Amino acid sequence: MGTDHTIKKIILFDGVCNLCSAAVHFVIKRDSKNNFRFASLQSEFAKKLLPKFNHGHEVTTIVLIDNDKIYFRSDAALEISKGLRGLWPVFFIFKIVPRFLRDFVYDFIAKNRYRWFGKTDACWLPSPDLKSRFVDA
Repeated sequence: MGTDHTIKKIILFDGVCNLCSAAVHFVIKRDSKNNFRFASLQSEFAKKLLPKFNHGHEVTTIVLIDNDKIYFRSDAALEISKGLRGLWPVFFIFKIVPRFLRDFVYDFIAKNRYRWFGKTDACWLPSPDLKSRFVDA
């Protein structure tokens, strides 16, 4: 993860999903404090990190690792929203909605993401100016 030991929040995303790559760009643009770092779920970094949290290669959803806590699906998205500038932290109010309902909506979108938004043949790579935001690029 480099020499910056202050990095605490890592977002793992599906690197071949166009929607997921767009979401990474969205977060980067609104993460004015550079709180988040990124790695694709397909990366060696993710493959080594997830087992430390008792999860393996079967993970296909967005993941937020915040210090020693791990969040998936709608919980990850809502936790990420708290760290963005603008009105995005307001979305954390949806945490009051039961997880099974939030995840139902999340899973519906995730199930259709390749059909609706497309898929690339290879993991998305950051541009040179964004490379420092990625832990395994």
